[in-house]
Amino acid sequence: MDILIPSLGDIEEVEVIELCIEPGSSVSAGDTLIVIESDKASMDVPAEVDGVIESFAVQVGDRVAEGALIGVMTTNAPDEPAAPEAVAADQTVEAATALEPAQTAGAVSNIEILVPDLGDIEEVEVIEVVVSVGDAIHFDSLLVVLESDKASMEVPAEQEGRVVNVAVTVGDRVAAGAVIATVEVSSAVAEPPQPVAAAPIAAEPAPARPAPTQPVAEVVAAPRSDNGTVYAGPAVRRLARELGVSLERVKGSGQRGRITKDDLKTHVKQQITTAPTQGSAIPAVPAVDFARFGSVQEVAMTRMQQQVAVNMQRSWLNVPHVTQHDSADISDLEEFRQSLKAEASQRGTKLTPLAFIIRAVCHALAQMPKFNSSLHPDKQHLIVKDYINIGVATNTEEGLLVPVIREANTKGLWQLSEDISDLAAKARNKKLALDDLAGGTFTVSSLGAIGGTGFTPIVNAPEVAILGVGRLATQPVWDGNEFQPRQMLPLSLSYDHRVINGVDGGEFMRLLTRLLADVRRLAL
Repeated sequence: MDILIPSLGDIEEVEVIELCIEPGSSVSAGDTLIVIESDKASMDVPAEVDGVIESFAVQVGDRVAEGALIGVMTTNAPDEPAAPEAVAADQTVEAATALEPAQTAGAVSNIEILVPDLGDIEEVEVIEVVVSVGDAIHFDSLLVVLESDKASMEVPAEQEGRVVNVAVTVGDRVAAGAVIATVEVSSAVAEPPQPVAAAPIAAEPAPARPAPTQPVAEVVAAPRSDNGTVYAGPAVRRLARELGVSLERVKGSGQRGRITKDDLKTHVKQQITTAPTQGSAIPAVPAVDFARFGSVQEVAMTRMQQQVAVNMQRSWLNVPHVTQHDSADISDLEEFRQSLKAEASQRGTKLTPLAFIIRAVCHALAQMPKFNSSLHPDKQHLIVKDYINIGVATNTEEGLLVPVIREANTKGLWQLSEDISDLAAKARNKKLALDDLAGGTFTVSSLGAIGGTGFTPIVNAPEVAILGVGRLATQPVWDGNEFQPRQMLPLSLSYDHRVINGVDGGEFMRLLTRLLADVRRLAL
């Protein structure tokens, strides 16, 4: 039988970076045959059935597309597909989305719907099961809703069929690749499924698990070449940069010492565990029996609210905060914005002051890149990002979320307005993908009409600064001869004092207020 490159989603080509099996070798279902890599992630391609690899049609370095021939194998049971249990037990996350190969035309077969790729999330909770045994489902029918500490996601059906088994219940915690349900389909209408749209996260999978009879591979140091390079894919290198980790210090467990995301996360956990406990000298708040004073109710916090609390405490304890306050005269900006209302309505969007603020922030960050950096874990270097991704703090019923506008510096006011509106709607409707919440370099928290005259936003570590926006108010401003009514916008800039000093903060605020006071400068 032919072995083909599986579904790649929206990726056009991948590179073959490793052949894991020698021609003539016997393999079992789930054994990794080759490793392919895109600019986002590396992924293993497993065998779907037991058999013998006759030959490979690809070599290391080849660039191949979805459906390309990998090689040829002789199967032990050529007329029967691999047992679903065998495939599901050891396949990688990318292979999990491929489900079962199509059966002979007209036949009825069962396929397993699996939890999609979760990126860096290890487990999610099942918060809603929409289908029951016997239900007829169609392409894109909602099956279950999953929730992580950051967001909720819906898992849709990929084919038409009938549900014959539901493997999860509300409250279950599941990992990528776990079985959600079994669906009976007719292969006459079955199409090769595409990756689940609910979680469009390209993430490097964990290495294939060894069979129970084999010992777990011992973690060894990643071999370095003479020039000090290490074996790691683009996705791992990108994550290492975001975490501020030097790959030179990470031990790789992949073949030939290749560093995986799991190796990187294990390294970070070890560093956190062995580091001196921060805040351990802070006395705990004593427990109080409030019921002694009157009737009380205990209201459970959502997982998202709990995670926000953890993140806020971590940032507050680890980052020495300084907050500087200023006001921007945006009278001319508001006049210009009001003049664009009709055009905005024609475009089907709403042009808010936030779009102008983000545009101005991007200009300021380009001129003062220190505010677009992160402190290296060794506390001796800064990691300055060449990209500008703006996080927008958004309040939802479930808690505070910070969806990210990627490459915000490349977008105009109309595009920024559309992105702000789209992300806010996705946040309210629990449609945010995990990728929508990752990669921010600077955060803007706008309290709009309820913001008051200023507040102290907490830095969203590992970022080094956050801008708080208060409530716009008309105030008398002295122009040298008389007081004039001007529309003043209060701004509060919090920053990590280890990276940014008061002079830096003052210059950033002065630049930002000048940009907002004269929007023509945004075109320079």
